Amino acid sequence: MVSNLVVYQLALIALVWLFLMLAWLWPSEPAAARPIPPTPVTPPRKRSTAPKPFTGLTRKPHCDACEHRGDPPSQTPSSPPLRIVMTRGRRRQVDTSMHFCPNPDCAYRGWVGWGNLRANGHPSGGPWRQLLCVACRRYFLETLGTLLHGKRMPTELIVRVIACLAEGLGIRGTARVFEVDPHTVLQWLVEAANQLRAFSQHFLHDIRVRQVQLDELFALLSAVQDGAVSAADAIVRLERTPQWVWVAMDPESKLLLAIDVGNRTLAMAQRVVHHVAQVLAPDCAPLFLTDGFREYLTALLTHYGHWVQPPRRQDKGPSPKPRWMPYPSCCMRKWSRPYGVGVSSA
Repeated sequence: MVSNLVVYQLALIALVWLFLMLAWLWPSEPAAARPIPPTPVTPPRKRSTAPKPFTGLTRKPHCDACEHRGDPPSQTPSSPPLRIVMTRGRRRQVDTSMHFCPNPDCAYRGWVGWGNLRANGHPSGGPWRQLLCVACRRYFLETLGTLLHGKRMPTELIVRVIACLAEGLGIRGTARVFEVDPHTVLQWLVEAANQLRAFSQHFLHDIRVRQVQLDELFALLSAVQDGAVSAADAIVRLERTPQWVWVAMDPESKLLLAIDVGNRTLAMAQRVVHHVAQVLAPDCAPLFLTDGFREYLTALLTHYGHWVQPPRRQDKGPSPKPRWMPYPSCCMRKWSRPYGVGVSSA
């Protein structure tokens, strides 16, 4: 017979094995019910809003107007010629003191009221007088270099047509009102624009202003003169979709410093800013306000910058390359509204 001690030991081993199997097969508590230790929340990293210093450009931006600036324009000689005084004959009745000889080879070219011009009547019965330079013996009409040169239309008609165009009346509408061909009106408009450009280049120089506003509008004019657009197409397109008109204006005096026509590109921005820089005084750095066009930043940096040699950071090795930086007296800022880039004297 088996002793009771062996039976008790077997029963105890069976109970222990049963408890182990129940503990292994019993389902555990869900993970969501378990307490999760709190994780420290790291605050999101904020970007610095402080403006970063401008590192400069390794190359100066290209400007076509600056490249062709080296051609010196023809200027009046510094030493004036001898004044001509006529002692014989009757006194002159026609005043020629507001004209000068246009001959580039004449010593009196550009000198007004020097006594070298004489009135020579009306050639072919025309409305304009013919003038004679007694120094070079050249003849020219008194309207040479003006909008009225070579035209037989009444002066009042031409002036009224240009005035209507300036007030915003269309080319076809102006032609119908004054009974003139639309192509003639377009030609007068192009010539008037050229006269305005020449007038501005002659009288606007060494100007001092505190602010300059740069903006672009929409129009079509110079493409006709360049031959890119025919006159008939230009008349139709002017009534609908014009090209960009670039304007630089002093908001205080309402003075137009520059006006040009072209596409909305970096080259045109360089051209307009170059014109403004030539009109302003050399030491004048006003506040430029733009409409946010990004190319203005490059154009302003081109004409208001210079080469700067950065200091060496190490004792050995090559020197750092020069950087194109704004003038020390200028600073550049950028706003979201209402304007984009500003350059002002610090």
